[in-house]
Amino acid sequence: MIKINSFPDPIIEYDFENVYPPSEDTYLLIDYFKESVNEKYFDGINIKYIKNILDLGTGTGIIAIFFQLITQNFVNFNPKIYASDILEEALICVKLNEKLNGIKKKITFIKSDLFKSFPLNLKNTFDIIIFNPPYLPSLDDLNEKERELNIDYSWNGGIKGYELVLKFIEQARQFLNLHHKCYIYFINSSRTNLNDFNYILKQKGYENEILNKKHIFFEDIILNRLTLRKY
Repeated sequence: MIKINSFPDPIIEYDFENVYPPSEDTYLLIDYFKESVNEKYFDGINIKYIKNILDLGTGTGIIAIFFQLITQNFVNFNPKIYASDILEEALICVKLNEKLNGIKKKITFIKSDLFKSFPLNLKNTFDIIIFNPPYLPSLDDLNEKERELNIDYSWNGGIKGYELVLKFIEQARQFLNLHHKCYIYFINSSRTNLNDFNYILKQKGYENEILNKKHIFFEDIILNRLTLRKY
């Protein structure tokens, strides 16, 4: 059975100033997928069910490009890849990196603040959603107006560090394909209150599984996988 752990990472040469570059958290995601995706299964889900993959907050596009390149190597793996970001600059960056990797207009791009500008026909269609969000707590010595003026979309996850992720999760549910098991993958940080965060997730109907983590300087960055709870 062929795995993708021997495949080279996408070439990322275009990296604009305001666009989040590939970092340790990015490769925490990619390295996990290299071990859990093969020509038959996507992390335990039969690969024939994976029709639409969304890379939300795509940045340089490395994860979207990574999956698009896999489709060129696995005959039975041919989902539609979507890449979305709030920044127009990021989407320009992705398109340049897409060409650099020999991909010609295969990825579908959406400029959107989370799911705000997604077309209605994409509701209930995504089998896999990946989000490497801003996940650090904002500076709590700033007042609300100062926070808005100083917001940095690459790291600011809200006062507690998980407000943006929760907003994402609330919106994501209506875009998941609920006809079979589907996954949401996301990154968060040990600098947030993880007990409170996971309690809220359960209240919202999700089960969260920690897949991997990496300690960097003052924090653990954590790779999570969400599934809808069964009652």
